[in-house]
Amino acid sequence: MPLKPIEDLTFTDDFMFGRIMQNPEICKGLLERLLEIKIEKVEYPTLQKSISPHYKSKGVRLDVYVQDINRVFDIEIQNFLDENLPKRTRYYQSMMDIDLLLKGKNYTQLKESFVIFVCKEDFFGENMPCYYFTYTCKGKSDLQLGDETHKIIFNASAFENEKNLEKKSILEYIIDKKSTSEFTTKLDTLVEQTKLNEIFKGDYMAWGLAEFDAEQRGKKEGYSAGVSDGIQQGISQGLQQGKKEGEYQAKIEIAKNMLKNNISINIISDCTGLSIQTIKNLQNE
Repeated sequence: MPLKPIEDLTFTDDFMFGRIMQNPEICKGLLERLLEIKIEKVEYPTLQKSISPHYKSKGVRLDVYVQDINRVFDIEIQNFLDENLPKRTRYYQSMMDIDLLLKGKNYTQLKESFVIFVCKEDFFGENMPCYYFTYTCKGKSDLQLGDETHKIIFNASAFENEKNLEKKSILEYIIDKKSTSEFTTKLDTLVEQTKLNEIFKGDYMAWGLAEFDAEQRGKKEGYSAGVSDGIQQGISQGLQQGKKEGEYQAKIEIAKNMLKNNISINIISDCTGLSIQTIKNLQNE
C-alpha cells in the first residue's frame, strides 16, 4: 500500500495517533474526557508496545499503552470495521494482565485495566456513541464480577447522540476533523505542528519502509508455504528478481516523497538504504 503523504495525515492515522498520544498532557486529557474519570499522572506512554510472553504464543502490538498509579489503559484507533474486534479486546486484555504478572506481581496486584477502541464506524449497529462492557451476572445484571476489567468501544459516527460535550467534541473531531472545544483545538494544532517536524518526517518515512518490508516478507513467507515442490527453479528465480525490483522501486518512491518534504539527503539515505548519488539523481529529475 502506498505511503500516505505527510500533509494528508490526520489524528486517526496509526503513526500520527501514536506520536500524538506520546504527549502525556494530550494522552491524559483524552482519557479523562472519553472515560469521564480523573487521572493523577500518565506514566510511560508507549507507542506500538509489543507483548509476546512466550515464543510460541501470538504476540500483540498495542497502539498506545499507558498507566497511572492503579490502572492500565490500551487505546486503539480503528478506521475500518473488523469482525474480530470483540475477540481482539479479549486477547489484548489477557496480554496486558500477563505483561503485569511477568514483572513479578501476584495476580491479586493486577491493576484495573481498560481496553479502548475508538472506531469511526458502528460495530454493533445500535447507533450508540459508546459501548461499555463489564462482567455482570446472567440473570442478575446488578451483580458485578468485580474483576476490574473494562472493554470500551467508541462509535465516533454517532457523536451527535453523545450528551457529554467534551466527549462529543472528540468523537466529532475524529469523524469530521472539526474542532469544537478547547481540547480538540489544542489536539488539532499539535497534529499540524507535528507534520512540520523534521524528526517526525524522517521517522514516518522510515516506519513506512519498515512496514513495506514486513509486508513483503509476509507475502514471501505465505507464498513459499504454499508452493509445491514441483515449481521449477526458474520460476522461483523470476519471483525473487521481481521482488527485488519491486522493493527497490518502493524505496525510490519513498525517497521522492522525502525529497518533496525537504528532508536531507543523508537522512533519506539512512532511512532507505539508497546511495547518496542515487538520491541526488532523483533530486535532479
